[in-house]
Amino acid sequence: MSSSTAGALERAAGHRQRFDAAFEKYFAELAGDLGGAQLGRFAPRCLDLLAQLSLRGGKRIRITLLHEAAGLVGADEAVGLAEAALSLELLHSHALILDDIMDDSPMRRGGPSTYHACRQDLPDNPQAALGLAMMTGDLAGFLALRVLVRADLPADRKQALLDVQLGVTTDTVIGQVLDLERDVNPTADEGMLETVCEYKTSRYTILAPMRLGLLAAGQDLVPYEESLHRYARLAGLGGQIRDDYLDLFGDPALTGKPRGADLRAGRHTYVTRDLLAATGGDEHATVRAALGNPHCTPQTIDRVRDIAHRRHVHTRLQATLDHYAHAAAAEAASWHRHWNEEAVALFEQLPLWNSRRTR
Repeated sequence: MSSSTAGALERAAGHRQRFDAAFEKYFAELAGDLGGAQLGRFAPRCLDLLAQLSLRGGKRIRITLLHEAAGLVGADEAVGLAEAALSLELLHSHALILDDIMDDSPMRRGGPSTYHACRQDLPDNPQAALGLAMMTGDLAGFLALRVLVRADLPADRKQALLDVQLGVTTDTVIGQVLDLERDVNPTADEGMLETVCEYKTSRYTILAPMRLGLLAAGQDLVPYEESLHRYARLAGLGGQIRDDYLDLFGDPALTGKPRGADLRAGRHTYVTRDLLAATGGDEHATVRAALGNPHCTPQTIDRVRDIAHRRHVHTRLQATLDHYAHAAAAEAASWHRHWNEEAVALFEQLPLWNSRRTR
C-alpha cells in the first residue's frame, strides 16, 4: 500500500470516527428535542428504530467525500460541515428504509431492516407495521432538512447548502420511482439502468457530498460543475455495479445482507441483465424462476451463482467497473492543477478502491 493510500484511508477512518460520535450525540438529544415522554409509544419507537439503523455501521462514504471535498480547497473545518454530515446520513437512512420496504428486505447492515422490525413489533397488524416503517423513513427525510434549517450558519451559506440538499432529496425520490419502473419493465435497457444509477447513486452518494463540502469551504462551484458531474457519474456507475456484483458474488458476513437479495426482489440489476443475456435453455429458466421469487432457496441462489461463474458474468462485470473506476480516477487527476494535492489523491484512489471492495 502506498503512503498516499494509507494516508487517505487513515483520514477516512478519522472522519468516520468523529462523525459516529456526533451522530450518537444527535440521537441521544433528539427525543427530548421532539417532546420526549409526550410522544406516546409509537413515536419513540420510530426514533429508536431510526437510531438503530443509522448508528449500525455503514461505510460513511458520504462523510468522507464531504470532508475531503472541503479539503480540496484546504478547509476541512469549514462552517456547516457538521450539519451537512448529519443531513446526508439522515437522508441516507431515509433511502435505506424506503428501499427495504419496496424490496421487503429482512436484513440491513447486519440486523433487521426497519420494515421487518416493525412487523416483529406488530405481527397481528401488518398494515400498521407498514405505516410505522413508512413514517420512520419520512421522519428521517424531514430531519435531514431540519438539521440544516436550524443550523447556526450565515444566511447565504445556509441557503446554498439547503439548495443542494433539497435538490438531492428530490432526486432520491425520483430515483426510487425510476427503480420501481425498472423492476416492472422486463426489457429495461442500459439507458434505464444508467438513469436509475444517476439519480440513486451518482447525484446522491457522490455529487451532493462533494458540492456540500466545497460550498461549506466557500468555493464557487460554477467553474467546476461539469467536471464534478463527470466524476460523480463515473464513480457512481462503478459503485452501483459493485453493489450489484456483491449481491450475488459477495460474502453475506461482510455485506450484512443475504446473498441474492436483488434476485429475490426481482431487481433488474447489471447482474441480472448480464445473466439473462448470457444464458439460454435450462440455465435461463433457472435464472428467470429465481428472479422475483421471494421464497427462492439459498440452494437455488447458489445454482444461479454457479451459472454466472460458468458464463463469466463476474469477470465481465469486474472489467466494466474497472473501466469506470479508471475513468473516474483520470477525471479526478485533472483537479491537481487547482486543488489541494492530498485531497485530490483521495478522489483518485476512491473509485479504484471501490472497484475491489468486499462490503
